[in-house]
Amino acid sequence: MKYSHEKEHFYFGGKYLRSGVYGGLDGIVTTFAVVAGVIGANLSSAIILILGFANLIADGISMAVGDYLSTKSEGEYYKKEFNTENKLSKANPKNERKLFSEILKRKGYSSIDANKISLLVSKNKKFLVDSTLREEIGFLREDVAPGRNAIITFLSFIVFGFLPLVLFVIGAFFGVTIPNAFLWASVLSGVSLFCLGAVKSKITGQNWIGSGAITLLVGGIAAIAAYFVGEILARIV
Repeated sequence: MKYSHEKEHFYFGGKYLRSGVYGGLDGIVTTFAVVAGVIGANLSSAIILILGFANLIADGISMAVGDYLSTKSEGEYYKKEFNTENKLSKANPKNERKLFSEILKRKGYSSIDANKISLLVSKNKKFLVDSTLREEIGFLREDVAPGRNAIITFLSFIVFGFLPLVLFVIGAFFGVTIPNAFLWASVLSGVSLFCLGAVKSKITGQNWIGSGAITLLVGGIAAIAAYFVGEILARIV
């Protein structure tokens, strides 16, 4: 079977994995925080479902729109910088080649090697401009569609954000009270947070156990804070 380096990057750290992971993380944390806050305030399961689903839809749309605008803005910014750099390259190709050579020298190449490489790279104008931009402003071009990014973020937020609510939905649908529903919702959310944190390590390059544990810790702190805020407000009101 032929090995595909590009395929490896697509599946394990690829173009849309980031949106899926972070959308899911935000979905679990925010929805579970709502559940914890309502439980802390000692309110009914009906309130959990109302606030939970309101949060799920509203925040899901907000996350998707934010991801869309962010990705679109990055693409527009890159295009602007690329056009500017491309004009400079066409107006003065020798200067552009010299600039790239200086970049290579700062990277540790000798003057002779840097000049040879820059001369070779300059034969592909687009690659030269891409490489110069990446080194000058730290901007790496990504062929990511803003609309597709937004959809993945929204779906991930909805799917994972639904997990803290699933037991309460089952209880309401069948008209039964599930014993220790909040406890089991906490366990389910905690496992999901750890798993998403472990997947996130494929993007960040961290140890998967450490990444999962940190994600679980951060989500747990948010839930605990929401729980006690709900409890305190319930006593005041």
